[in-house]
Amino acid sequence: MNLSKVKLVVSDMDGTLLNSKGEVSKQFFDLFKELKKQNIYFCAASGRQYNSIVNKLDTIKNDIFVIAENGGIAKKRDKLLLKTPISSKKIKAIIPVLRTIKDAHIVLCGKNGAFIESKNQDFITLFQEYYNAFKIVDDLTKVADSEMFLKIAIYHSESSSKYIYPIVKEFEDKMLIKVSGKNWLDISDEKANKGFALRKIQKTLNISKEETLVFGDYHNDIEMLKEAAFSFAMQNAHKDIIEIANYTTESNDNFGVEKILELLVNKNFI
Repeated sequence: MNLSKVKLVVSDMDGTLLNSKGEVSKQFFDLFKELKKQNIYFCAASGRQYNSIVNKLDTIKNDIFVIAENGGIAKKRDKLLLKTPISSKKIKAIIPVLRTIKDAHIVLCGKNGAFIESKNQDFITLFQEYYNAFKIVDDLTKVADSEMFLKIAIYHSESSSKYIYPIVKEFEDKMLIKVSGKNWLDISDEKANKGFALRKIQKTLNISKEETLVFGDYHNDIEMLKEAAFSFAMQNAHKDIIEIANYTTESNDNFGVEKILELLVNKNFI
């Protein structure tokens, strides 16, 4: 594995760069300084809201690329590189269906903030880890025309693949349906995924697949893993991701991202 050609590093957040406590390690920030010295770009790619991502990476936010909302938006500082919204027509069509799912909580993710109908305090506490800016409304369909929306996220406390996906899979010919975690499922415009956004950044920087390194752990990372010659699945990744990725690294709690970045910055290629 010769990483000498790598010019762009892309990492998912939850389950990948963040440990199980939702923290970014000091070691990563030290390694980022070395990446910057060597003119290697870094991109954080997540299903999270943009504000939530940059809050986790506040000290380096002006020096990185960000893919938020599973590819619905891509930015560098205040420069918007890509937006792929979901239409209000599609939102209004699927929200009533989502309401039929028992114990599910719906998040309508906008460019400027998120909207929820749920008043369940346990969910709201958990949800605020991923969405810093939000409003509680009575009817999500009534705000569907109020701004640009990038995706719909649905949470189930037991299993998104078991309880949400079977209900929404009939919409796969019209929208992108992604199980993005054990408890989360995301619904976006059919073109909105992390791989589509990553290709935009690669084109902007004139960087190829052979010069790209990507870390991921779940199904919403599939498309971006396919855009990198150096695609790494975390040890804690879903088995499908381990099969798709070209390489594996240790878990997010055992500094899997950092250990590969150490090899990269120290040119210790194996």
